[in-house]
This record gives sequence, structure tokens and C-alpha cells, in this order.
Amino acid sequence: MKRILVAMSGGVDSSVAACLLQKEGYELEGCYMKIWLEETDVFGECPWQKDTDDAREVANLLGIPFRIVNLIEEYRERVVDYMIEGYRSGITPNPDVICNREIKFGAFLDYALKEGFDGIATGHYVKSKVGQQNETELWEGKDKNKDQSYFLALLNQSQAKQGLFPLGNLCKPEIRVIAKEAGLPNAEKKDSQGICFIGKIKIADFLQEYIPDQPGDIVNCEGKVLGQHQGLHRFTLGQRKGMGIPSNADNEFYVVIGKDYPKNELIVTFEHSDAPNLYSKEVVVRDLAWIADAILEESNLLAKPRYRDSSQTIRAIPEGNKLRIFFEKPQRALTPGQIVALYQGERLLGGGVYETIR
Repeated sequence: MKRILVAMSGGVDSSVAACLLQKEGYELEGCYMKIWLEETDVFGECPWQKDTDDAREVANLLGIPFRIVNLIEEYRERVVDYMIEGYRSGITPNPDVICNREIKFGAFLDYALKEGFDGIATGHYVKSKVGQQNETELWEGKDKNKDQSYFLALLNQSQAKQGLFPLGNLCKPEIRVIAKEAGLPNAEKKDSQGICFIGKIKIADFLQEYIPDQPGDIVNCEGKVLGQHQGLHRFTLGQRKGMGIPSNADNEFYVVIGKDYPKNELIVTFEHSDAPNLYSKEVVVRDLAWIADAILEESNLLAKPRYRDSSQTIRAIPEGNKLRIFFEKPQRALTPGQIVALYQGERLLGGGVYETIR
């Protein structure tokens, strides 16, 4: 690949990615993805104008062309609607993973190819290698505190092959140093947190604009009513806060262990190792995606049950177009709709969506 469109968010990571690729001799253009009508939406907390200005300033400093691509419609249809419908149906979706598959390596990559670019580059902390069959391999980034391979678990080989990840062999402090030495104006800019289009708004406050509250009872395992909830979509398995019911005399706090939709009840109990439905060792995973060859026979692998979780030893058994996974150690609060990333050592194989938890 020679001509690359760099996804520039205005942050230091994507800016340094562009800086490094320029030094390597790539023909670059910078591009800011506009994904939300922040200037007109009531949730206008995402500093899109500042981010756009920062990205443009870095591009000007590097002497590369800069453009803005409008992906608002695609983002609303593929990410926002997915998230809202997920919560409405009772699962806990992961918009960050879906955004990478559907937007950055979906609509944005498609746009780049149509514009004559050979591929795209991002500021993900992921290593990319060429395998023995000329396939692209994705590996955990060097900086284990920043590794973002989990968020790419639903990519396929074609998407991975057309991406460049210049930061994979660097740690965050090194990124800051490179940015300062290059004179980048955002060298000290803080990392963004959360989903951009929501910004500082709590997810429950965002969802109430789309999903009407339906109050119901909060009950314990014996069916005793402990309080009232405003809507089951506001809660997820394992949640400890936000229920509005006090701890007991021993200062034990309640945790969500289930939702009874027919009765519109939120089920809670005090957290302990044998709390029903809280810890699981067996799951069924759907919507599998593979960067490497698909697992077609029973295999011993590693898995990250969630982002920030350490890799866990698993036994994976293919069942048609799904995968049954047995964790060696019980995992806390695995939730339908969330994503599991599958690994062989530090190499990312692919991932899928939790369908059932046992």
C-alpha cells in the first residue's frame, strides 16, 4: 500500500500515526469522520469542532491534505440504531466494537477505496504482521495497558488487510514524546473517554430519549419487593450501583443478577461467589468473525471476556455457525450482546457475540 487515508480524530494517537507513516514515505491524506449532528442534537457534548480543528492543524503542520467525510447516516443506522435496539430487546450491546467493524473498517474504508486510496490507517494500539500465507495477522499491542485488539475482534481478513496500525510497537509515553518532538499542537491533549456522540451524558439519560421508561419492581431471589426501577433497559447483569436500594447491616451491596421481562422485574441479590447467574463458565457465541482461519474443531484457546479483562484459558467447540466456550475459571457478569475476543497467545483470531450464558 502506498496511498493511505489516515483517520484523524484530533487526538494525539491518530496524529502520531500520521506522523510516523509520513516518515516511512507513504502518500497520505488526513480525514476526520463526522458521525453525529452534534451542533443540533441535545446531546452536544462531543467536542467535534475542537477535534476537527486539531486534526486539521496537525495535517497542515505535516503538510498533508485534509478532508472531512460525512458518515452521519451510516453511523446512525449501523451503530446508534444497533445500540438502541439492543438495549430495547434486553441485551447489552457494544457500540465501540461495532463502530470499528461497520464504520472505520466499513463505511470509512469503502469511502477510501472509492477515492483511490490503497488502504486506511488508524491510531489503534495493535500490531499487524504478515503471515506465512501472505495473510494479515493482528496481535496485541506492545502497551498492554492500551492494547485495543479487543475492539477489532469482529473484523474479517479483508478489513484487517487494508489497515495500517503504526502504534502497535509503541507505548503511550513514547507517543507523547514523538508528538512533542514533532511539535504537534495536541501533544498534551487528554484521551477521549466513552462513546463520542454521547460524551459526558450517562447512557441511561441518552436512552430515555428513545426508550420510554417502564417502571417495575426490584426483587430478590425470593421475590421480595425491595424497591422500584424505572426501566429494565437501564440495567445490566453485574451492575452494583444506580438501583436506589440500601446495603444491609453488614454493609453488603446488591448486584443485578437477572431481568424478568414478562413480570418487568429486576432481580438482585447480595454479591458472593455462589450468587445465582452472576458467575458463568459456559457460553454460546453467535455472529462469529474471523481474522485468522475459522476454528472448525475443538480447540484450546485464550479469550478476553471483556475489554480490560486478562486473557482466560478456554475450550472452544464449534456448533454450526456458533461456538460453545467453556472457561477454565468462572467469569463474572457475562452478558448477552457483549463481545468476546478470541486469541492464540497474543494473536487475535476473531470474536463473537454472547448469545446464552450458563
